[in-house]
Amino acid sequence: MGSQVGSAGLMLVNTLINIYLFLLMLRFLLQASRADYYNPLSQSVVKITQPVVGPFQSFLGPVAGRFDLATLAAAFVLKVVSIVAIFMLFGIGMPPVVQLVIAGISALANAILKIYFFALIVMIILSWVAPNASHPGALLVMQLVEPIMAPVRRVIPPLGMIDLSPIVVFIAINLIDGLVVGSLIRQAGAPGALVGL
Repeated sequence: MGSQVGSAGLMLVNTLINIYLFLLMLRFLLQASRADYYNPLSQSVVKITQPVVGPFQSFLGPVAGRFDLATLAAAFVLKVVSIVAIFMLFGIGMPPVVQLVIAGISALANAILKIYFFALIVMIILSWVAPNASHPGALLVMQLVEPIMAPVRRVIPPLGMIDLSPIVVFIAINLIDGLVVGSLIRQAGAPGALVGL
């Protein structure tokens, strides 16, 4: 009974870490997509994640002004350390370093794909119910998905009132998630079980 409670507690901690990782990757994507930094929701994400990102900003800066290496490094280190801690608490011991690195990369990729997946769903719903919404959340979602939607729209322009580009992006996300991220999680072995929500 005690071991089951302990296991449930560790899995809860892993879930909370994955949610925080989700916020870190959201911060990374918002900066990469040049979303409005002064949007209240952007500011909330920055404030929540700054305690972890701050130490890395002293030696890692953004690349091309868009890709925040400090946030990526913070997310990777957080995930790897959490996997090691969970393994140690379970009494399994230190997992192989290569598997840890693969699990960390898989976790980051998984979080990014999940963010885009949910943002696309929100974007589609908003386009039906409130196409010209000016709510900060709606604006942020549109700014977040535009960099991945714009190239697809150039290839597949809207057919009158019907925009097929979200379907193409959904298919691409599912393929990358299933083939690339799924393969990485399998290669990570036991640490891969702790990847994703």
